[in-house]
Amino acid sequence: MKNPQIQVRRKPRQSRAKLTQEALQDSFVRLLHERAAHDITIREITDLAGVGLGTFYEYFSKKEDLIALTIYRHVKNNAENLKTYVQSLFKLSTDMAIHDYLKQVIHYQLEQIQAQQFLWAQIFLLERQISNIESYRKSYEMMVQMWQNILAPFFEDTEQLKRMSLNVQRVCYGFVLQTLLVEPEFEEWDELEGDIIQTLVNLTFNKNDLF
Repeated sequence: MKNPQIQVRRKPRQSRAKLTQEALQDSFVRLLHERAAHDITIREITDLAGVGLGTFYEYFSKKEDLIALTIYRHVKNNAENLKTYVQSLFKLSTDMAIHDYLKQVIHYQLEQIQAQQFLWAQIFLLERQISNIESYRKSYEMMVQMWQNILAPFFEDTEQLKRMSLNVQRVCYGFVLQTLLVEPEFEEWDELEGDIIQTLVNLTFNKNDLF
């Protein structure tokens, strides 16, 4: 299923066109709950979305392009959702210690992933099958930048902020990705959260000072 040239034929410039493209993505996700991605046909996607085949090909040259955009949108929505949560944290307290802050953010992130566990497991699997290296880097860099924005209030040193953000992304992404790829119905989320926090302690923080 891999393709080095995953592209969207035409980006939606009007609200109606954008809604149509999103309807195609949502239909694919709904069908994904019923069977594997390679068994889903473009006709099934368009029928469920209420559009014709011609509409599909206005935006995508093949099913893999739709899947790649669906993955990117899911990751982007997750980042925006986490950003909103962080803003609410600062409204509640402006003098929160970094260790309490990061624990709450990671806890919230894992709650969101657990709430859509099946979809995240499928996203991780499809990402390995579909995304080319440029698409993968784009999503990864977006998440690292998200962590930089989240952690920026606690760091004056830019290089330290970048290193911290990269480590948080490496740890969170690596732990969750490998867990759900191997065990899609994983249940020990409290233990996983503890392992993520402890790993970040060992990698980044002085345990005696922060945790």
